[in-house]
Amino acid sequence: MTTYQGGRRAAPLRRRSRWFLAGGFVAGSLVAGAAGLTDGAAFAADRDLPTAAPTASPSPSQWAGDHSGGPRGDAVEDRDQAREERRGGQREERPGRPGQGNRAEVTVPCDSTKLISALVRANAEGGADLRLAPKCTYELTHAFQQPDEYDGGIRDARETADSAENPGDAEAPPRNPQHDRAGLPVIYHPISVRGEGAAIVRNGHAEAFRFFTVRDGGELTLSDVVLRNGLSAAEGGSIHVVHGASAKVERTTIVDSTSLSAEGGGGGIFNDGHLVVTGSTFVDNHAAGTTGKGGGLLNGGVLSLENSQFRGNSAVAYGGGFANYRGAAEVHSSTFARNNAAQGGGLASFSARTRVADTKVVGNTAQTGGGIANSDALIFLRGLEVRDNTATGNGGGISTVQGLLPLDDSVVSGNTARGSGGGIHAQKSNVLLRQSEIHRNHAVGAKSTGGGVFASQGRLSLYSSRVTGNVATVKPSGLLVDKAQVKVDDETDIVDNEPTNCEGSRVPVANCFR
Repeated sequence: MTTYQGGRRAAPLRRRSRWFLAGGFVAGSLVAGAAGLTDGAAFAADRDLPTAAPTASPSPSQWAGDHSGGPRGDAVEDRDQAREERRGGQREERPGRPGQGNRAEVTVPCDSTKLISALVRANAEGGADLRLAPKCTYELTHAFQQPDEYDGGIRDARETADSAENPGDAEAPPRNPQHDRAGLPVIYHPISVRGEGAAIVRNGHAEAFRFFTVRDGGELTLSDVVLRNGLSAAEGGSIHVVHGASAKVERTTIVDSTSLSAEGGGGGIFNDGHLVVTGSTFVDNHAAGTTGKGGGLLNGGVLSLENSQFRGNSAVAYGGGFANYRGAAEVHSSTFARNNAAQGGGLASFSARTRVADTKVVGNTAQTGGGIANSDALIFLRGLEVRDNTATGNGGGISTVQGLLPLDDSVVSGNTARGSGGGIHAQKSNVLLRQSEIHRNHAVGAKSTGGGVFASQGRLSLYSSRVTGNVATVKPSGLLVDKAQVKVDDETDIVDNEPTNCEGSRVPVANCFR
């Protein structure tokens, strides 16, 4: 049981092995543990913000008088009525989710004070299902003041253990609780918030805070909500899910939110636990710290992402739309467009395991890996369209360094690099192209080569694929292989590249002419 007045339970400290070994894997799926939680959903409307009049969030003193409550009766009905009055909401009976019985859904009036009060009561009672007022704007003007005895939980515990084993190799600087503020009460229990098209907005003149923090043991289900203008000095501009927590985000739009964390990021969401995102939209979010990662979403835990869109997000370091860092992620049927970062304008996988399928990566920009960047990681790509991305350096479409990159049933087309590798740039990597097309990519710098594919110090294999119509300033334009092994099967075509297909490659390429 947790109450506002100081009943915070401290997160249990447990020593764990390195968190690089993210849980949730079974054969054939990186995150099968999440698969049962996902379902199809329609896209959230981009910037479809409600027009209802905003309500200001209360100061701590104002809120304190909002939940005085009447005395409880002995009868169950009297008890429930008093409980709902203290919540500031109206009770509506709805079938409970499995394991919850017939828990009532609480309707929250269009008042940020009532929303805060309802969340405090939900934590005090071990969870709740909340329904927001349709099309309401809940405007928050203050960070919510509450005792927070959170000591970093199991993630910080294992990082402490790592540091003890490897002095000088700590994962992150000490946590500053003053940077980790939220506008709403911390989620400690299973709590669902159904938005009905409502928006939760941070006032433009307010101090820095995100909206939701989900602590160890907490479970947040958020649906049909707009989160706007979150700002965190730590990770997660709008939502932070810690290592021992979980969240499900459905049909939600996260817009104009920023993380200022120097070494973290997640302008929209930072997940270090277990997260499922479906049918959601991330627009104009930013990881603006010194080495900020994941402008829209940064994953360091276990993630399932489906039917979602990332547009106009940015990161200082990598993963303009999405970054997977030391986590496990599956991405399906999503779009990454017009995002920007130093590496991986659309998405990035660094020291991680990532699977991306049936997804579009279009019109993104970066210094390296205009569309996708992979480093010291495994990234499995199937059914992708990687089009019209731009790199000011290498890898207009895709860049991989010291990684494994199978590309199946995909198209890499219309990408541009001002360095080398207009379509794909691979260094010390194992790249497999199977039933894929590398078409009309350009390497346009004065010394640029490998308009289609540039591979060095690794292995490149092509099966039943086509490398056609690519252009480079310096030959060859189809494949350039340097100090790497190369295999091209009889069903692969490398033709119509200018000025040459493979002539000029530093390693001869069999089954490639001119």
